[in-house]
Parts: sequence; structure tokens; C-alpha cells
Amino acid sequence: MEKRKLDDEPGPVPSPRALDRFGFVKQDANTSSDGVAKNRSAYEYERNKEERKVRKWRKMIGVGGSDWKHYLRKKPHVVKRRIRKGIPDCLRGLVWQLISGSRDLLLMNPGVYEQLVIYETSAAELDIIRDISRTFPSHVFFQQRHGPGQRSLYNVLKAYSVFDRDVGYVQGMGFLAGLLLLYMSEEDAFWLLVALLKGAVHAPMEGLYLAGLPLVQQYLFQFEHLVREHLPKLGEHFSNEMINPSMYASQWFITVFSYSFPFHLALRIWDVFLYEGVVIVFKVGLALLKYCHDDLIKLPFEKLIHALRNFPENAMDPDTLLPLAYSIKISKRLEELRQKYEKQHGKFVHSRELPQN
Repeated sequence: MEKRKLDDEPGPVPSPRALDRFGFVKQDANTSSDGVAKNRSAYEYERNKEERKVRKWRKMIGVGGSDWKHYLRKKPHVVKRRIRKGIPDCLRGLVWQLISGSRDLLLMNPGVYEQLVIYETSAAELDIIRDISRTFPSHVFFQQRHGPGQRSLYNVLKAYSVFDRDVGYVQGMGFLAGLLLLYMSEEDAFWLLVALLKGAVHAPMEGLYLAGLPLVQQYLFQFEHLVREHLPKLGEHFSNEMINPSMYASQWFITVFSYSFPFHLALRIWDVFLYEGVVIVFKVGLALLKYCHDDLIKLPFEKLIHALRNFPENAMDPDTLLPLAYSIKISKRLEELRQKYEKQHGKFVHSRELPQN
């Protein structure tokens, strides 16, 4: 009976409430007329700035992304700089597909997604159904029970659990798929999930979700060493208070900051993550700790745990946090720590390879 839940009629549409520009329900919708007037000029300035940015990006990627590869080969430094400044929201879905390699996967595998959704069954279907309502519950697209958002999320997660039965489905995957579905179709979101987990451009991330979470363990090992090296006083304080990264940073890696972080910050991180790889997750994590260093170092265990799971609003400003993150140079050290971890623990075995023509 439970297996057929998503075939039921959609539930009632949630009553209309004030939404932010990304489609999330606002926590406080009260805005005075004075506040609106003061914000109008700032809004106009930002809108004009965004329109200029969009024109630059359209010229760079071409119609439907036709000029993207040529521009990337010709001016990679310009691409990197513009991505770090933030991809225009109206182009984000297309650009994410271009920089992740998922567009190529889609074109090489026509009809595969439909086959997985319609004709295959998954052992994880009940788990997926149970978790769907927990994914971005305050976003209008996912709020309606059995509505189009929840159905799309179910289809993508079910398709992936069939596509790679070794990985199957793990709860954190819902936040990745949910984020992607806000910017692209089901099929596009599925192939971007494949590109990430199978490593179309960067190192495969499937180890975040394999049994035992082997890649999570590796990342936490690397992050703990980086904290000690870049923030030695805080690292020592963490040791004295018996704090380790598994207590606060696991979700950073499993969901790439899409769980519990402000959405506008998560998007900016994802822009860079898809282009530069997981190194940005380490950099942002270190930047958060560095920004809050003087407060964190004074706190005892209980308050420290709470603070590490609830960073202040000013620490979450992308225009402050991300430049700080970009200034942290760790790529070489990350590779050294990866090799050290593999010597101690061995390499984990990846599941199936990316599909080829």
C-alpha cells in the first residue's frame, strides 16, 4: 500500500504565504512602507547590476551554451573569476549543466532516464517516499503532498537508486537532487547527480553515500588536519573540548552546504563547487571557523557544539565569507592528506563506471 503513495491524488495546495525570491516561505513577512521605500533604490541598483551580468554571461556561453567550450578554452581565468562572483540566477541551471559535464552525459544517453523511472523498480522506494517531505519543506515547489515537486524528487532519487544499486539511496542525496530540481528538469537533474557521484569532471563523490560513508571519513580526516594547521589555537581548543569534525561538518560534505545553510549562500558555493570541485567545501568550512574564531575559542563543549551548528547571520554573507574562503590555499595539502589517509586506511572501491556510448 505504502509503495503506491505517490500515485495518489496530490494533497491540498498550501495556503499562499509571502515567499522570498528563491521560492522559500519568508520567516517574517512584515515590511513597513518606509522599509519598502528605502529598499526600492537598492533593489533597482541590484537589478541593473544583475542585468549587466546576465548580458556578459549570455555573450560568454552563447545560445543554449553553444559557445561555452570555446570560451572556456580561450579564457579559463575569466570563467573562473565570473563563477566566483556568482552565476546569474536565470542562467544557473544551464551553466551548472555545462560546467559539471552533465549535458554531455544526457546527450550520450537518450531514453535512459525514462527507462529507469518507468520500467524499473527500486528497493529504496519506501525510504525515498518517507524522506521526501523532509527535503526543503519550506520551499513552495516541494510543499504540496504528492505534488509536482515531490513527484519529481521521487523520480530522480528512484532513478539513481536503480542506475547504481551499489549506492542506492541515502537520505542526504535528497538535498542534492532537490537543489538541482529548482533549476532544471528531472532528466537534467538526474544526469547532474550522475556527473557528481560518478566523477564526470572532478573526483567521484559516490563514496559519500556508499556503505560506511568512506569518503565522508576521508574528508573529515583531511578537515581535522587542516583546522589544526590553519587555526592551531582553535584546533587545540577543539581537542581540549573533545570536539571533532564528525560532530559538526559531516553534513557540509554530504549535502554540500545545501542543508541548513542560507539558500543564497548555498547557491554561490554550488557555483564554485561544480567548477572547482570539493576543495571549496573545505575552504568555506575553514573560512567559517576563521571568521568566528575569537568567539568559538571561548566556548565550552555544549555551547561550542551549538555554535558550530548555528553560525551567526553575519558569518553567512557570501560577499564576506567567500573571498575569505578563496584566500585559503589548501589544494596541495589536501592531496597530501588524501594520500596519507589512503596509506592508513586503504582506498575504497568505486561502484560502476560512467555510462559510455
